Amino acid sequence: MTEATNTLIQLCILIPALTTIGIALSRQSPNLRETITVVAGISVFILVLKLYLGFESTGSESVEWIEVFPGLSISFSVEPLGLLFALIAGFLWPVTTVYAIGYMRGHHEKNQTRFYICFAIAIAAVMGIAFADNLFTLFIFYEVLTISTYPLVTHAGTDKARLGGRTYLGILMSTSIGFLLLAVIMTWNLAGTLDFQRGGILPKDVNLGIASVLLVLFMFGIGKAALMPFHRWLPAAMVAPTPVSALLHAVAVVKAGVFSVLKIAVFVFGLDLMNELAATQWLLYLAAASVLLASLVAMQKDNLKARLAYSTVGQLGYITVGALLATQAGITGGAMHIAAHAFGKITLFFCAGAILVALHKSEISDMRGIGKAMPLTMLAFFIASLGIIGLPPTGGTWSKWWLLSATFDADQMIVMIVLMISSLLNIAYLLPIPYHAFFPGNSQQTVLDRSQIKEAPVMSLVAIVITTSCTVALFFYPEPFYQLASHIVTGGADVQ
Repeated sequence: MTEATNTLIQLCILIPALTTIGIALSRQSPNLRETITVVAGISVFILVLKLYLGFESTGSESVEWIEVFPGLSISFSVEPLGLLFALIAGFLWPVTTVYAIGYMRGHHEKNQTRFYICFAIAIAAVMGIAFADNLFTLFIFYEVLTISTYPLVTHAGTDKARLGGRTYLGILMSTSIGFLLLAVIMTWNLAGTLDFQRGGILPKDVNLGIASVLLVLFMFGIGKAALMPFHRWLPAAMVAPTPVSALLHAVAVVKAGVFSVLKIAVFVFGLDLMNELAATQWLLYLAAASVLLASLVAMQKDNLKARLAYSTVGQLGYITVGALLATQAGITGGAMHIAAHAFGKITLFFCAGAILVALHKSEISDMRGIGKAMPLTMLAFFIASLGIIGLPPTGGTWSKWWLLSATFDADQMIVMIVLMISSLLNIAYLLPIPYHAFFPGNSQQTVLDRSQIKEAPVMSLVAIVITTSCTVALFFYPEPFYQLASHIVTGGADVQ
C-alpha cells in the first residue's frame, strides 16, 4: 500500500468523525452547520473516488491503527467489495444531507444538531466497516454503527420512538454479542487469524459440522442483514424521521449487514468451503423464504414507510441469497444489488418524506390523486419502483439478472422461482402507488385537490432528482460497479 493510499483510507474515516466537532460548534448557526456537513460529505466522496481511480484489485498491504496484541489489531485495507460499499456511502452521505436540510426544516424537527452529529459518526463507522482488514476491526465498527444510529431512531423522543429504539437496539446488540462475537472468537480459534483473505481463512481440514455451526452464527449474528426471524428491528425503526430511514435502508445500516454477509462468505469461508456445508443449503432456503414472506407482508401494509421497510427485508434477502449460492455470479449479483437497491430505495424513502412534508399523510390510501400536484416526486417514485422490481431502464435490471444467472449456475431452480415470484409481488405492492397518484379513478376515497398541496422543499427535490438519475444511470453505465463486483472473488488486475 502506498503512503497516499494509506492516508486516503484514514481520512475517509477521520473526516466524518472530526466533522462532529464542527457541527457541534456551529449549532447556533444552522446554515454553517449544514454547510460543514455537506462539504465534509463531498470531501469524503472525492477521497473514495481517488481510491477507486488508483486502485488495483490484486490487493494491498494494510494500515494498522492499534495492535491489541500480536495478531489482533484494528487495521484497514482496500479491496473491491469494500471500495464498492464506500463509493455508495460516500456519494449518498452529502445527497442525504441535502435532502435532510429540506426535510428537517420543512417538518420543523427538533434536535437537528444531534441528528447531523450522529449521522456523521455513522458514516465514519461505515467507512471503518468498508475498509476493515480483519473481522475484529469489522466487529468494532459494526457496534459503533449500531450505537450511533440509536439516537437517530429515537429522534422524536415519543413513547413510540423509544419503544422502536429499544427493539432496534435490543435485536441488533443481542444478535451481535450472542452470535457474531461468538463466531469471531470461534474463527480465531479455528484459523489462528482474523485477517481477511480471498478464498477464506479457515483451515482446509476444518470439521464441516463445526464450520456449518460457524456459518449459522455469522448469518444470524449479522442482524443488520435482517434475515428472518431477526428482522423486526427494521420495521420498528421506521418511527425515525425519513432521512434516518434513508440512512438505515440505503446508506449505512442494512448495507453494512449485507456487505458483511458477502465479505464473510468470500474472505472467511471461501466459496469452495461454502459449497460443502450442509448449513449453506438450508440457510439459502431461509433467505429465499425471507424474500417471499417479506414481500407478502409488504402488500398488506397501508403505511408507506412500513411497506418500504418490509420491501427492504425482502431485497436484503436477494443479497444474502447471492452470498449463499456460493458462486461468482451470485457474489457479483449480490454486490451489484447493494448499489441498485441503495439508489432505488433511498429514492423511495425520499419520496415518502416529501409526501409527509407536503401532505402530512403517511397512509397509502390517502395518497390518491397527488400526482398532478407532486409530479416530480411521484415520477421519481415510479422510476425507483422499477429499480426495486428489476425492470429497465434501471440498475436493478442487471443485479437481478446476475442473481438469476447464479441460480442456474448453482442448479437452484426453486430459488430462481422464488426470486421471480418476488419480483411480481414487488410490482403488486409498489406500482399501484404512483398509478393511483396519477390516475385516481372514481374511488370513494378522498382525492386531494391540487390547491391543497405543493411539491416538497427544493433541497429535498434536488436530492430526489439526483438519486433517481443515478438509478437510471446505473442501467446505462453499470461498468464501474460491475468491474468491482466481478473482481471480489477472483481478484485481478486494474478494475478501471
